[in-house]
Amino acid sequence: MITALLVMIGLALLLGVVLGYSALKFKVEGDPLVDKIDAILPQTQCGQCGYPGCKPYATAIAKGEADINQCPPGGEAGMRALADFLGVEPKPLNAECGQPKPKSVAVIDEHVCIGCTLCIQACPVDAILGAAKHMHTVIASECTGCELCVAPCPVDCITMAPIPEKVGNWKWRYPVIELKQVA
Repeated sequence: MITALLVMIGLALLLGVVLGYSALKFKVEGDPLVDKIDAILPQTQCGQCGYPGCKPYATAIAKGEADINQCPPGGEAGMRALADFLGVEPKPLNAECGQPKPKSVAVIDEHVCIGCTLCIQACPVDAILGAAKHMHTVIASECTGCELCVAPCPVDCITMAPIPEKVGNWKWRYPVIELKQVA
């Protein structure tokens, strides 16, 4: 009995050492440029830029595969922030990707909702709550205003309501850049 316990402890220690070494040896570093570009983007995950979310778009910008003017939710201010950060000339927003709109949130008319779950499946940030054949509702604090839930709704019970800018939801137009202190 004690021998089996010692063998198990020995194997656990050996596997722990192998896993620890592998984690250090095969560590994958993220690209800090992609992370900084992603921080500038509005995080709506709407796909209007032609990429499935903000992180893939940031990766494409960092690789030089995408232009800085493809994000309608970021608007002119977001494009200028990207241009300033990357040291390139600002460009007008690409009209093929859509037009900038005020920040909004999805609202479901719960009396009309049939509970089909198509909006839940379309939401990239899981901001819609509900179950099959029961009415759904939007968690407003989680909704990014991407509008991806509007088109699949068969009864047109989803509308986008603009969010008025107040002190509680106001944000800087440009990201705060940390300054390093020179010694």
